Amino acid sequence: MSLLELFIIAVGLSMDAFAVSICKGLSVQKLKIKHALIAGLYFGGFQLGMPVIGYLLGIQFEQLITSVDHWIAFVLLGLIGGNMIKESFGKPEELNDKFNVKTMIPLAIATSIDALAVGVTFACLNVKIIPAVSLIGATTFILSAIGIKIGNVFGAKFKSKAEFIGGAVLILMGLKILLEHLGIISF
Repeated sequence: MSLLELFIIAVGLSMDAFAVSICKGLSVQKLKIKHALIAGLYFGGFQLGMPVIGYLLGIQFEQLITSVDHWIAFVLLGLIGGNMIKESFGKPEELNDKFNVKTMIPLAIATSIDALAVGVTFACLNVKIIPAVSLIGATTFILSAIGIKIGNVFGAKFKSKAEFIGGAVLILMGLKILLEHLGIISF
């Protein structure tokens, strides 16, 4: 998997955290840099950790699934992307202006569950996990911090668009993996 492909996946995975960060930014009356740093650390940290867990699970079953790994990648990325697109049309989330552990951990887990499945996909595709998760974590950190500022300035206008685009990107990456494996396309 190329660096560009990993970056595209990182951006796609980051869109949930970005969307929630926009909502968090919307809820803050007086924005401080610590708000952006807290969101970036929680969301980026969990987006870094979850694929590692998924990868470790995936390599346990690698020999059993090697012959169908491209289908697994396609289905997992398709399901994750489809769910993100579905959520982009859902009702707006409740605003909460707290950045404490009790508030941020459930949000970080909720926005990074899809990264767990991507970690399984990485195991199937023999992706070098440390550089991949580092890129995902850093990308999510940056986009979450930016999302806090955007939410504070512009409001919830971009939330559903971010989730939709992130979902579409993941579906397209899954399709690309499948089509490459089947020999229909090559990049």
